[in-house]
Amino acid sequence: MTSSPAVVEGTSGANGDGQDLPDILRDVADGILTITLNRPQAGNAITADQIESIIAWLDEASADVTIRAVVLGATGRFFCTGADLRASGPAPVRPEGAPDKLVGDLRRVMLRGAIRLISAILDCEKPVIAAVSGTAAGIGAHLAFACDLVVASEKATFIEVFARRGLAVDGLGTWLLPRLVGLARARELVLLAEDIPAARAAEIGLITRVVPAEEVDATVADLARRLADGPTRAHGANKWLLNRSLDTDRGGLSQDEAWIVEVLSNTVDSAEGVASFVERRPTRFRGF
Repeated sequence: MTSSPAVVEGTSGANGDGQDLPDILRDVADGILTITLNRPQAGNAITADQIESIIAWLDEASADVTIRAVVLGATGRFFCTGADLRASGPAPVRPEGAPDKLVGDLRRVMLRGAIRLISAILDCEKPVIAAVSGTAAGIGAHLAFACDLVVASEKATFIEVFARRGLAVDGLGTWLLPRLVGLARARELVLLAEDIPAARAAEIGLITRVVPAEEVDATVADLARRLADGPTRAHGANKWLLNRSLDTDRGGLSQDEAWIVEVLSNTVDSAEGVASFVERRPTRFRGF
């Protein structure tokens, strides 16, 4: 999706096909950070190491003034089929007689892993676009839903797979779904755990738009370019206000909005926006 050579990071040999290839790619070009899951033979099931990489890169993107938009994609025919349940770290040291599984262990893993990952996308100060060309299931679906814009191939499918495995929804799914589609539809998605084709996902408001498979990259590149050329500070502030809007009362949001408007009125891009309007010329936002 970008023209420059990718700077690759990740765990070698973990891409699912036995080859010594990076399992996640990072590419920065023309103000756009592209993060690509690269374990196609493993359905791009996400590992703990990949989670840490994505969180770190999103945090860096928030602070890096040269990065003005983020794209999250994947190689192969899957976007992300969920967490890699085969991957596990070393067993913790236990005193004699203690069970292998203690109450609180899994909770800690979830808070440090999937929940932290989804929060990192929501909290990133730059707009994040998901490019979904295949199946997005479980935490993989939530990776997409947490993004600000979701462009999906007409062949893509979204699955709240947890009930099929007898599991509770994780990765902030019960926070995301009601906000995207309402409580009644969220119940349907979670309880029935059906495959949701991309066209249906767009119809009910889960994703932004659906395009033919061969147009995904071009569509995402166009949107990323438009966002990267936009008022970056305003995008970050508006993203924060929108994410907060359903968690606060009208009075609280009124104060947040008023203060944000005042703060942004002092940015270089705000001055440029007004000047370009008065001078009747194209706006040239700089991102600060």
